[in-house]
Amino acid sequence: MILETSIEFLKNIGTERAKLIKNVLGISTVEDLLTFYPLRYIDKSKIYKVGDLTKEPESDVQFKGKITDLQEVVYEKGKRLSAKFRDETGTMDLVWFRYTNWMKEAIPLNKELFIFGKVNLFNSYFSMPHPEIEADEKKALSGTLLPIYPGSEKLTKRGITNKLFQTAIFNLLRDLPNLISENLPDYLLKSMKLMDRLNAYYNIHFPKDLKHYDEANRRLKFEEAFFFQLGYGLKKLHQKTKSFGNPFPIVGDYFNHFYENHLPFELTNAQKRVLKEIRTDMKRSTQMNRLLQGDVGSGKTMVALLTMLIAMDNGFQSCLMAPTEILAQQHFNSIQELLENTDIKVRLLTGSSKTRERRIIHEQLENGELSILIGTHALLEDKVKFQNLGLAIIDEQHRFGVAQRAKLWAKNNIPPHILVMTATPIPRTLAMSFYSDLDVSVIDELPVGRKPIITAHRREKDRLSVYNFCREEIEKGRQIYFVYPLIEESETLDYKNLMEGLDHVMNFFKSYNVTMVHGRMKPAEKDANMQYFASGEAKIMVATTVIEVGVNVPNASVMVIESAERFGLSQLHQLRGRVGRGAEQSYCILMTDEKLSKESRTRIKTMVQTNDGFKISEVDMELRGPGDILGTQQSGVIDFKKLNLIEDSAIIKASKLTVEKILEQDSLLNHPHNQIIKQYYIKQYKGKNKWSQIS
Repeated sequence: MILETSIEFLKNIGTERAKLIKNVLGISTVEDLLTFYPLRYIDKSKIYKVGDLTKEPESDVQFKGKITDLQEVVYEKGKRLSAKFRDETGTMDLVWFRYTNWMKEAIPLNKELFIFGKVNLFNSYFSMPHPEIEADEKKALSGTLLPIYPGSEKLTKRGITNKLFQTAIFNLLRDLPNLISENLPDYLLKSMKLMDRLNAYYNIHFPKDLKHYDEANRRLKFEEAFFFQLGYGLKKLHQKTKSFGNPFPIVGDYFNHFYENHLPFELTNAQKRVLKEIRTDMKRSTQMNRLLQGDVGSGKTMVALLTMLIAMDNGFQSCLMAPTEILAQQHFNSIQELLENTDIKVRLLTGSSKTRERRIIHEQLENGELSILIGTHALLEDKVKFQNLGLAIIDEQHRFGVAQRAKLWAKNNIPPHILVMTATPIPRTLAMSFYSDLDVSVIDELPVGRKPIITAHRREKDRLSVYNFCREEIEKGRQIYFVYPLIEESETLDYKNLMEGLDHVMNFFKSYNVTMVHGRMKPAEKDANMQYFASGEAKIMVATTVIEVGVNVPNASVMVIESAERFGLSQLHQLRGRVGRGAEQSYCILMTDEKLSKESRTRIKTMVQTNDGFKISEVDMELRGPGDILGTQQSGVIDFKKLNLIEDSAIIKASKLTVEKILEQDSLLNHPHNQIIKQYYIKQYKGKNKWSQIS
């Protein structure tokens, strides 16, 4: 109960300060205060000399000397207190903008003492505003690494200083050591060589030395990762023991006939491995929940089709749901083309489907005549009823809400097997953390015969040579994309817009047909222009990022991305994936301004150096952070105080393996030595992962 007590009852805080601390820092309870970790630490055992200062120190520093010449300075807007500080090497100014009479009288003059604070440099002269003053040498040179906590001017004005947080947390740790109870069993502390919890809190706030700090930091990170992974581990266990599914034991005629007679290319080893993982899952009488990660053009659609054929062999229907009409249409075209010489029927259902078409689809689904349905959110409508849905494939799951997906599960009495596909490679640390409740499969190689795309960085001065290169490619029979970030002139950003770009391209490539696509076009006009390019009649397509997904033209060999510095890494990688779909060598040319920010340079350099979507996603996460990559809907999930998803992949992996081992031996944590984990989990995560679901 003490941990849940409001901080207003702590010494020197009170009701008003507690309200302000809650509003600014989100700290309201004793437990919040204990997990309010320092930003950095200062070593007070070191004494600086005024005469040795050549530049402004990066952190707060300590000096030994005397304060002299204390005086009050009155000026137009108020008053300040100023003094001189002298040691044997030099002099600097001390200044107080906020002070009281008792404080002015308490400053000891001409006595040996220690001052501590942030040094400022102005006009080649050093000063220290609002220094901490300590006359006791023992306290000043404690040798402890002192914590510096996050703060703000708003708090400082009300006397809520770093010193206040130091004192409040120090008193808590000293007076109430029993309030921090252990939540990991002894056997785990020993096997993982972890510091106990109480010591970890002491040494994260007031470390004895750097070694103790590192041990405390590792312990607290592991604890966060462990209980996070435990939540997912229990959820996965619940799915496997309580989520009944229809077993698919047969791999029969539909699969084998297609595999032997209609497979247009040899599957990669990665595709074969993933198919084996999927088949193993679907043989069981529990619902499959698998995430299929595959880079642009790695052959996820082929894996999806083969999985649907296994469902058909077992007497079940399948559906594939995509977030946009363009993507759904692309999947439909690809699958229909692959099944062209078979008697397997495939249909497409989107918001644009005509009433008569819908009626036929509804009838064929209910009487079992239709085995494969591809579509958008339209699949979720109540009118869409399956005779026997056994497999649901979802492309780009992050674009669908939980409630939407649940509607799909409810299309059958026994939930269908679930295969989630994503073409956005998710950094391995993110996949390990946020998809722990799904089994993860990765297609990490391109189909045989595909050549890696060559990526080059060019600037405005190179434009003529870029255009000439594009002309050479067209003469070879290829096609070109030009992609722009804007549609209309921007008053604030000096970038070439789409219309300007179209004029440039049409003026240079006068003898070739050019088409244009952007997001503000009517769907019919957009489709017509895309078809004009796909047919090969138009040799050049000028477009915005509307072509990021959904356009599949194997003959297109060059992607020119204008103002490439304005695109994120993920977007650049997706756009590049529009070429390289045929057997010919393909190119991606990144056009940028002469001046680039450090971040833009990193993005461009990464694109030029690698085609590996997973490496690109790791760099993207370093630049943007995990929240941005997961999207706004899921970014709130990241609530770690210590754990860093980019830097701490080894700790995440170790915690995941530890959780898997524990749950394998004691799935309900009923063993006496696991009770400490169970009790803490129930108390800490009530409402987040309901224990009732898995016990």
